Amino acid sequence: MTKTPRQTASIEALTSKRGAGGEIHQHAVGQDERLTTAQGVVIADNQNSLRAGAPGPTLMEDFALREKLFHFDHERIPERVVHARGYGAHGTFTCTRDLTDITRAAPFASSGKKTEVFVRFSTVAGSKGSADLARDVRGFSVKFYTDEGNWDLVGNNIPVFFIQDAIKFPDLVHAVKPAPDRAFPQAQSAHDNFWDFISLTPESMHMVMWQMSDRTIPRSFTTMEGFGVHTFRFVSTEGVSTFVKFHWKPRMGLQSVMWDEAVKSNGADPDRHRRDLWDAIDRGDFPEWDLGVQMFDQDFADNFAFDVLDPTKLIPEEDCPVEIIGTLRLDRAVDNFFAETEQVAFCTANVIPGIDFTDDPLLQGRNFSYLDTQLKRLGGPNFTKLPVNAPKGCPVSNYQQDGHMQTAARKGRVNYEPNGWGEGPRAHPLEGYVSYRAPVTGPKTRLRPESFADHYSQARQFYISQTPSEQEHILSALVFELSKCAEPAIRSRMVSHLLNIDLGLAQSAADRLGLGTTPKAAPTSQPTQMNLAPSPALSIQQNPPGSFKGRMLGVVLSDGFDGALLAALEKAVSEAGGVIRTVAPRIGGVLCSKDNLHPVTDQISGAPSVLFDAVAVLPGVDGLASTPAAVDFLKDAHVHCKHIGLSASAAELVEACGLAGAADDGIHTLRDAASARSFLGACKGLRVWGRETLFAG
Repeated sequence: MTKTPRQTASIEALTSKRGAGGEIHQHAVGQDERLTTAQGVVIADNQNSLRAGAPGPTLMEDFALREKLFHFDHERIPERVVHARGYGAHGTFTCTRDLTDITRAAPFASSGKKTEVFVRFSTVAGSKGSADLARDVRGFSVKFYTDEGNWDLVGNNIPVFFIQDAIKFPDLVHAVKPAPDRAFPQAQSAHDNFWDFISLTPESMHMVMWQMSDRTIPRSFTTMEGFGVHTFRFVSTEGVSTFVKFHWKPRMGLQSVMWDEAVKSNGADPDRHRRDLWDAIDRGDFPEWDLGVQMFDQDFADNFAFDVLDPTKLIPEEDCPVEIIGTLRLDRAVDNFFAETEQVAFCTANVIPGIDFTDDPLLQGRNFSYLDTQLKRLGGPNFTKLPVNAPKGCPVSNYQQDGHMQTAARKGRVNYEPNGWGEGPRAHPLEGYVSYRAPVTGPKTRLRPESFADHYSQARQFYISQTPSEQEHILSALVFELSKCAEPAIRSRMVSHLLNIDLGLAQSAADRLGLGTTPKAAPTSQPTQMNLAPSPALSIQQNPPGSFKGRMLGVVLSDGFDGALLAALEKAVSEAGGVIRTVAPRIGGVLCSKDNLHPVTDQISGAPSVLFDAVAVLPGVDGLASTPAAVDFLKDAHVHCKHIGLSASAAELVEACGLAGAADDGIHTLRDAASARSFLGACKGLRVWGRETLFAG
């Protein structure tokens, strides 16, 4: 695409402490300390990689980028620097649409074709020992073992990212990780260093809206979307290029938890996401996602309101529909966590014929960086010999030899090509990988295109696409996180950015943070586009699940409960495809009114209602009103806007919780099989969001 280049770190901008794109430079010209390489060479621009023209590819000769990423990649051993806490499973991708007219990529060669996959989900900021429900971006990476080599679709559960250029990735991660002096906080972004960096990085504002939304506290891996983030290319056999963005759509629908639930879940079950995936596969309720693509040509890219190569931007589905081309099913847990989930090595540069890169500068840097990471983490260049990383659908034949852990030594004297002995593999110009012949022109310089300079418009579009409830969650998350910052200037800087996104959001944040005086709006390189239409596809609450399938009902029991009513609930949950767990004061079992002993899956003190999607309370002769854990169970379920089923025997407990007059559409009376079915039908909606107004403020 033809764009006008913009130098983002001019001498004038440095002198004024603010770049043309709104970046605030802490070390202005005239100060003593200079940023240098490890060799002592002063760095002129720490914001942009060296590229061939503003829209062009990153150049390998950029020694500053290479050194920075090299050192960053080798900071941790042996756990990953980011995405350390992960969980994986095996499965199958089934193509549902033949794409041979668009791409020669093997997984899409014919409808019905199956490709083995390994998927790893993860959190980004925490260590291996952190809790599952931290407010964080989730990794969603898929390794396709195709018959033309391995393809890694290395994605997240959010379609945009914090930064536009890979040279800033070490700074971002350093800022969000535990501070180097005190080694905390762990697995969270609610601290000064993170928000100091973000408040000085306007390009992060779109991602901040996503990060502060419910997208970063998903109910489970199985209820979150996945995205390839970057714009890639599909390339046909004839060499024709089509731009493509990848989307994973969960068949269980979208679902997140509330922040108070996340905090309590991490205490009750810090392995909740891991356990949910393991249990789903174990019981044969195999998680599934549809793979969708947004495909568009150069004309669309040139006329779209934003640069499709900017990783801080997305293309609304209303502007370019997502077309479903296949289904992913996870149906086999790992046999050994370390050998598979820990040793799996993903790399964005692992592509196959028919899939190619664009000049997205963040993608270019990732392609450059990942091999370094795997070399350090897995100990040598032969990590592709590990079973989880080795190609399964095609032969491997090359002249790579020796190295740490080499297990595939070639026989004979030939270890080079070409050779005159008539032995060994040769390149194949017709079957081999051929890069798309994109023209590259432009001067060598550190710059970004002017088309990357709008940092607020899509942040606003995301915010106005949310329901009022979701907007309140974003505001509450911002206030919670910024209230943890000790420096008032950081809070004020963030509010100055919010003023460019939404006036009401900014004023409410300023008021709740007690700023006193609302700051001026942050300077912008390009004004916020106020006319962008809301995109309902960006909202979780506007895309609810259509059933209770795969979800969990927690039923509280005590001795003397109505066994027939429990049986009716069990039948209704089974018919809905859900899971039922029984909760009681004792784990050993509970007696119904007919003195039959029923098994209990959870003891009530260890199974708060935050672990369930909906709850039912069927106490017996002991109404449980004097059991604190039972009171907390019901009160939390009500505060968290869940559907609640109550038998007549629950009246005393309801009174003890102060809920006697709290009837709404989410509180259901359970009498018989018909009422049980009606209750489960209502639970498809998962939450009664109108109840939140009772607890506002």
